[in-house]
Amino acid sequence: MSQTDIRPMGERRFGRWNSLGTRTLAMREIRRFTNVWTQTLAAPMATALLFMLIFVLALGDRRGDVMGMPFAQFLAPGIVMMTVIQNAFANTSSSIVISKVQGNIVDTLMPPLSPMEIMAGYVAGGVARGALVAVFVALVVFPFAGVGVAQPVWALVFVLLGATLMSLVGILAGVYAEKFDQMAAITNFIVTPLSFLSGTFYSIETLPPAMSVISHANPVFYVIDGFRYGILGQSDSSPWLGAAIILIVIAALWYVCWRFFVTGYRLKS
Repeated sequence: MSQTDIRPMGERRFGRWNSLGTRTLAMREIRRFTNVWTQTLAAPMATALLFMLIFVLALGDRRGDVMGMPFAQFLAPGIVMMTVIQNAFANTSSSIVISKVQGNIVDTLMPPLSPMEIMAGYVAGGVARGALVAVFVALVVFPFAGVGVAQPVWALVFVLLGATLMSLVGILAGVYAEKFDQMAAITNFIVTPLSFLSGTFYSIETLPPAMSVISHANPVFYVIDGFRYGILGQSDSSPWLGAAIILIVIAALWYVCWRFFVTGYRLKS
């Protein structure tokens, strides 16, 4: 080996993607939630089934049809996607916050991984958790509601888009939060309202004009509405429009997260 081939440890060659490091980080994130599967996979199944039981048994008969279908069928896709986005967010945000609180975030920042590769590893873990939750919850909720999958490609697309979107939001929250109570505040006052006020339990066609405009400004609405189209074949807006808006938001969030890792904002101090 020539002298010019000897590089300091951690120095990267221009243009090379560290696939091994990215894959290792992603597998670490996946193992982190699969090791506690009763909390990360079984618990969302139980929560989703409780939502279905409460809303259908308490309101089903009085609620009537929504978009020309029984309320239980309308509700099922929203419940599934709501659990997906909440778990994708929780995976990335909790991983970063715990690492910061325990002081071992350096174990992620020190290896020869670029900011883009670190983000890819974190997002892959969040998307994997979101996708697994979607499968497990759908196996429980869809038979209960009596629904199938009308457009499987669209359903898969919006699961992946929704999980990616909320994984990036989780990275932003994890980087910003310094303590667990700050993380809880972000979850309670930002993530939960976004998921609940996004057409999960109702069609936005029934809202007053002002509330309808606000709902259309919520990117989570397009995630849930698009997934509902994939499952039921009906939606409040075009799935193409929804996918385009989500991709734009993902691109903006990706850039902001990338800048945080480049500068070490709230990570290296």
